[in-house]
Amino acid sequence: MTYICIDQNIPPVMKLIDGKAVAEEIKSLTKIELYDFTKSNNRTPTLAAILVGDNPASKAYVNNKVRTCKEIGFNSLLVKLPADISEEDLLAEVEKLNNNDDVDGFIVQLPLPKHIDEIKVTLAIDHKKDVDGFHPINFGRMAQGLPCYLPATPYGITMLLERYNIETAGKHVVVVGRSNIVGTPISILLSRKTKLGDATVTLAHSRTKNLSDITLQADILIAAIGIPGFITEDMVKEDAVVIDVGINRVENPDNPETNKLVGDVDFENVKGKCSYITPVPGGVGPMTVMGLIMNTLKAAKKEIYPS
Repeated sequence: MTYICIDQNIPPVMKLIDGKAVAEEIKSLTKIELYDFTKSNNRTPTLAAILVGDNPASKAYVNNKVRTCKEIGFNSLLVKLPADISEEDLLAEVEKLNNNDDVDGFIVQLPLPKHIDEIKVTLAIDHKKDVDGFHPINFGRMAQGLPCYLPATPYGITMLLERYNIETAGKHVVVVGRSNIVGTPISILLSRKTKLGDATVTLAHSRTKNLSDITLQADILIAAIGIPGFITEDMVKEDAVVIDVGINRVENPDNPETNKLVGDVDFENVKGKCSYITPVPGGVGPMTVMGLIMNTLKAAKKEIYPS
């Protein structure tokens, strides 16, 4: 017979935040909600995506979105365009989707080729169909706590925190990375006076001085800087919650079979210090897709913008 000794002085065992499992749970619930919507409205929500060029990461991401739509029962539309398409022609494709009443929401997959102004394209998307949550109208409404489409990755992070009952109120959250896609919006969301907020948030970045002094203060550390293994063991305090947003492909030209995806956190060395940590892959990634799906369902139901 095996006995387990419980000692209050022993630190809690690290728990893996399984984004894939949570995404599957949300898929099941969304299927029920989708069934009710389709039955009541005699139509199925449609998510469209514009993919410009042949960026492998972008292709994989868009294909994952299309696959998830099919699994749940959404319609999906993929518009593939050549990398040398003119900015004018791309904007014309955006306008077609803006005016297509069968499309509830759509995204333009980033990054775009260098000759195209990403800001101009983002501004051209009808904010009522902006299910990526990048348009300034949605971003501004988010900052003011108004109904909006949340950026998909921050939305996914909040769903993970909720599913794992991770307390944010009164906690010190350090976000490393200030992009408009992840770092800045998640810093705003967690600082607001909401159930998944009320945190004291520090937004750090590549030019922050004495960065490790700041990250060592974090009860919740969110890494979204886009550098493989950037967050090391000596930058994380004991029992911190670590959310790794990074998805970096590390390639071995001598042996492509050993190519792998890694996060912004040195997972193997950091995991021993954490109370919770997300893996890469299988952590935040699946939840980003679910954030997009949830926004599309809201768009179909006109929850955010009734008219």
